[in-house]
Amino acid sequence: MEQKTVSTDSPLTNLNERSQQLFKVLVEQYISDGQPVASKTLSNDENIKLSPATVRNVMADLEDLGLIISPHTSAGRIPTAQGYRLFVDNLVTVKPLRGKAVEKLRNEMGIDDSHGSLITKASSLLSGMTRMAGVVTIPRREAIILRHIEFLPLTSNRILVILVVNEQEVQNRVIHTERAFTESELVKTANYLNQEFMGKDLSQIRQLVLERMKKERDDMKEIMKMAIQMTDNVVDEKNHDDFVMAGQTNLMDYAEMANMEKLRTLFDAFNAKRDVLHVLDQSIHAEGMQVFIGEESGYSAFEGCSVITSPYKVSEEVVGVLGVIGPTRMAYDKVIPLVDVTAKLLGSLLSSE
Repeated sequence: MEQKTVSTDSPLTNLNERSQQLFKVLVEQYISDGQPVASKTLSNDENIKLSPATVRNVMADLEDLGLIISPHTSAGRIPTAQGYRLFVDNLVTVKPLRGKAVEKLRNEMGIDDSHGSLITKASSLLSGMTRMAGVVTIPRREAIILRHIEFLPLTSNRILVILVVNEQEVQNRVIHTERAFTESELVKTANYLNQEFMGKDLSQIRQLVLERMKKERDDMKEIMKMAIQMTDNVVDEKNHDDFVMAGQTNLMDYAEMANMEKLRTLFDAFNAKRDVLHVLDQSIHAEGMQVFIGEESGYSAFEGCSVITSPYKVSEEVVGVLGVIGPTRMAYDKVIPLVDVTAKLLGSLLSSE
């Protein structure tokens, strides 16, 4: 997993060793039993050995730093998203999978299984072993390089997309949009995409547009918003079966995710697939494992969730990504190595087919 450099304004720089240890124990205790952690519980912990008054003072400091909060009227504290970020980047003690556990995982995936069966089994195993949602993208062997794009309005919010990709391969697709676009809007959007992104992988363009939006002048941002909507639809049409997910209903077993409105929003994101694909796309182009906590993924549907991902390789080429989606209160020390090893095993088994 990528380790992030501690900046001078990181909360970690404001924590001495005893504060870090107390915070670590608090997070591990909350992950273990899901109950807000009281100062009395911490003062009785054999790993801390601090007086109740000192524990209360340290917890007040942690709360001031935004690392813990008191839910409702509880006397205990729980980690915030920022707290989990600090914990994962600097304090978690990862428990690597040992030889027998790795061999058992390999055997359960099935050495002689077919390509599609391996993908499905990997997703199911991640789900079954974590009691959360497991997700694996279908291997991508070939990038789709944009050479030229045109949009032609049809009827009923439908648009004909004419794509020239790779080595002059022409593709025609009809996409459905949430609103009607004028011919002028479509021309501006196509011109922008052709001018800025010719030669780029189609699946990367959305992220590139988002990055540039932060720097561009206001009059360009409307065109960029339209470009994002267009690429969303084009990529979504192409990738409607781009990943396999298992165990979504496991998330209903966690008390902190029992809010029906939140579950509905999250399951809508799973069903639409687009948000999940974009999170996974961020991971496939990154080095090593990624941990997205809460809205770090860029999508409000994942508030209160963590997504742990790792790319997998076939013949030394990154072709996909797999991971686990669950509540922020997850056992990172166990899930991180499980995702890492599963990615390595899947890549090895697919390479040997």
